[in-house]
Amino acid sequence: MLADLKELVLCESFSADLAAVARSADAVAAQGTRMLGSRPETIVIDGVTHLRWTFGVPRVLVLGHHDTVWPIGTLATHPWSVTDGVARGPGVFDMKSGLVQAFHALAALPSLDGVTMLVTGDEELGSPTSRPLIEDCARGLAAAFVLEASADGGALKTARKGVSRYELVVHGKAAHAGLEPELGVNAGIELAHQVIAIAGLAEGATTVTPTLLSAGTSPNTVPAAARIRVDVRVPDQAAQDRVDERMRALSPRLPGARLELIGGPNRPPLEPASSAALFELACEIATDLGIGPLTGTAVGGGSDGNFTAGIGCPTLDGLGAVGGGAHADHEHVVVAEMPGRSALVSELIKAVLAGRPGSRP
Repeated sequence: MLADLKELVLCESFSADLAAVARSADAVAAQGTRMLGSRPETIVIDGVTHLRWTFGVPRVLVLGHHDTVWPIGTLATHPWSVTDGVARGPGVFDMKSGLVQAFHALAALPSLDGVTMLVTGDEELGSPTSRPLIEDCARGLAAAFVLEASADGGALKTARKGVSRYELVVHGKAAHAGLEPELGVNAGIELAHQVIAIAGLAEGATTVTPTLLSAGTSPNTVPAAARIRVDVRVPDQAAQDRVDERMRALSPRLPGARLELIGGPNRPPLEPASSAALFELACEIATDLGIGPLTGTAVGGGSDGNFTAGIGCPTLDGLGAVGGGAHADHEHVVVAEMPGRSALVSELIKAVLAGRPGSRP
C-alpha cells in the first residue's frame, strides 16, 4: 500500500497543468488496472483527463480525484518521505492516499459487480468539466462513497456546506481626479457601498465573504470600473437560494453606476440527511472491524460529494486518508490508518450491495 502511494505522489498532477494531469491519469490507470484486473475508460473533456471503471450494472459509486493544488516542481521542496509512520509529499493527503485505499478496498471484494469508480482530474478547480460526469454516474445509485481525506481526528464528513462564487463588476465613468472629478462616476465608491451590502448577507451558519477586489487604472483618474469576488458557504439549499436571490437584487447607490453580476451556486450542500443512514452503517462496520468508534462532522469545504448528494444519491464523504494539512506545507498521512480505512470502505460497499439498511433499496 505504501509503495502504491509513493508511485502516485511521485507523479505530480497540478490541476492547471493539463499535460501533468494526463500523466497522472496514466499512473492512476496503471495502478488501478493492476489492482482491479481491468483497464478504465479514459474520458477527456476540454483537455482534462478523467478515469472510470464500471463493473456490471452500477449500484455503488466510489469517487475521488487525482489532481492536486501543488505546482509542478513541488517535489523538490516537499519530497516524498515516510518518517515515524507519517507519509509526506504533495497531494499525499488530498487525495492520493484516498485513491490507493479505494483500489485496495475494491481489490478485497469477492466481486466488483455493481461498482463504478470515478477518478476526476479537476476537483481542485471546482470540477468544471467533471460535474456532469459525476452527476450522471451517481444518479439513481444506492450510495456514493467519497474517498476525500477525513476531517480532524479521522472524522468522516457527514455534511458539507454548499458553495457559491460570484464576481460583481461595477461600471462607472472615468474623469480627471484633479480637474473635473464631478464629471465621473466613481466605481470605487460604488464598490465600497456594495462590499458592505454583500457582507451583510451573512446569517447564522451562512458565510458571505468579499475576497479579491480591485478598482481604477491610475492614481489621478476617477475609477471607471471596479470588481470584487465573493465566496459564499451555506448549510442548506434554502440558504443558497436566499443568498443567490439577494445577490441578484443588489442595486447601485450612485447615479450613473451600473452593476454586473457573474457566477452563482457552484456546489449544492451535502446536508446531514444525505449521509445519516450510511454513517450509521459505517459506525456498525467499524465496530465489527475493531477500528471504532467513528466520529462525524460537518465541514465548510466542498467536494464532489456535494454533487452526488445534490442529485439525491446517499453520500458518505471523508473516507480517505487520516492525517492533515490539506493544501499546506505540513500535509501528511498517518500510514497505520490506511489499511483500516480501506477495509471500512470495502465492507461498506459489500453491505450496500447486499442491501443492508443504510442504503437506498
